[in-house]
Amino acid sequence: MALSKMVPYESNPHSDHGNHHDLEALRQFGFWIFLMTDCILFGTLFATYIVLQGNTNGGPTSHELFQMSGVIAETFILLTSSFTSGLAVLAMNKGNQRGVIVWLLVTALLGASFVVMEIIEFAHMVHEGAAIGTSAFLSGFFTLVGTHGLHVTLGLVWMIAVIIQLSRHGITPVTQRKVSIVSLYWHFLDVVWIFVLTVVYLMGVM
Repeated sequence: MALSKMVPYESNPHSDHGNHHDLEALRQFGFWIFLMTDCILFGTLFATYIVLQGNTNGGPTSHELFQMSGVIAETFILLTSSFTSGLAVLAMNKGNQRGVIVWLLVTALLGASFVVMEIIEFAHMVHEGAAIGTSAFLSGFFTLVGTHGLHVTLGLVWMIAVIIQLSRHGITPVTQRKVSIVSLYWHFLDVVWIFVLTVVYLMGVM
């Protein structure tokens, strides 16, 4: 009886490519789930602030505290950073690695400027005797606006990590996904800030 020959197993490169594509799609799906949970988080914080905004406990009110010139400057900076992050995505779609890195760096610098201005605003308010424990209104304000600022800070760290990966590996399917996701995340933070500007600041000075 002839012995059957053993045929070595050969991996299918198309199968590996398909698995990689499925993994990238799964990661994108995971980001959308994260974004939905963030929407719920901010929705809860907005609802809490609206309920507490009139409870000043005899302390300073929004009319006395909010300086709209600084808030308008913060808004302009953040919206400009959203535009530059979009330019980074356009450069990526054209295969321009240097352009992607440059526009992401500009976005990160604008985002850092926003965070610094927000910290200065908070420090000024605390110096005026308006700390997070002064009243329910200020607790809601600092929690809502501070949570947004924390998200911007985390986005900056994330963006810098993506810039480092781009400089090392160039534009690949992995870095393309990461640039697209961090840009989408940045646009989401801009949308949240528009709600903060409207609900907290503009309604607060009316």
